[in-house]
Amino acid sequence: MDEPLISIIMPCYNAQAYLEKAIESVFEQSYPNVELIVVDDGSNDQSFHILTSCQEKYPKLVVFKQENLGPFPARNLGLANSKGEFIAFLDADDYWVPEFLEKLLKNLLEKNADLTYCGWQNIVEGGENGPAYVPPAYEKGDIFQSFLSSCPWPIHAALVRRSIIDKAEGFSLRCFSAMDYDFWIRISAITQNIAIVPEVLAFYRWHNHGQISSIKWRQVLDAWQVRKDFVLQNPKLISHLSKEKITELVDGYVFTQAYSAFWKRDLVSAQHLFRKIFQSGIWRFKDLKYIALSFLPYFILSRLV
Repeated sequence: MDEPLISIIMPCYNAQAYLEKAIESVFEQSYPNVELIVVDDGSNDQSFHILTSCQEKYPKLVVFKQENLGPFPARNLGLANSKGEFIAFLDADDYWVPEFLEKLLKNLLEKNADLTYCGWQNIVEGGENGPAYVPPAYEKGDIFQSFLSSCPWPIHAALVRRSIIDKAEGFSLRCFSAMDYDFWIRISAITQNIAIVPEVLAFYRWHNHGQISSIKWRQVLDAWQVRKDFVLQNPKLISHLSKEKITELVDGYVFTQAYSAFWKRDLVSAQHLFRKIFQSGIWRFKDLKYIALSFLPYFILSRLV
């Protein structure tokens, strides 16, 4: 039986320190029939030079270059030029174990699933690595409640049938710092036929070199909007949840993050979040003290706290 082609989509922006490791991670996979499509997103370091050099070594590496538009337009460009029956995503600073694709594809085909996912570990630059994490088997529970609670997995911890991504029309560009979450939760509305590989096979680097997840308050507000949009657009899928439960899942998230930011002394994020809570009209009387503090100038707030 012919082995189906897997397309790996990789956006790249100023990733010279990690890029070769990420590319090696793809071409050292035990599953051989792959193409890697890298979209250089207007890098101003040596990334593009590294990419063109790597093409000599890896004939299945395809490189595109665009002006700096962000990782999600880059992923959409990669998707538009990919040929695989199955799609995986890997950022230019992350990596997989060599059996990642083989194990996920085997699991997907054996269970006739549309998507399969695995565990991962955060690799912290200059600090202590996070614990290895294997997510729950979402397919055995309430997928929609779980996905409204949090993003189920990072962008590089899943393998998806191309037909499903085509139905989702790729990545939406409306919530910049939560586009991966938006992507997965929209896919959950298309198919619930998913299956877990309960192993840690993917590694995510944590560093401060332009990661979109580094601006906490923006990420929280974008993820909040993703939740609200999903609820509005898919009333039948969540009709089994009570109105109170939906409110807890959607609005409770932003309250939790606002208080967490305040007590962790991320006062910039706390200011943005409590102000948005007030403006949205979902505040409660017990929140008023923190809301009032959030409207103080930052230098005054920081001294008071």
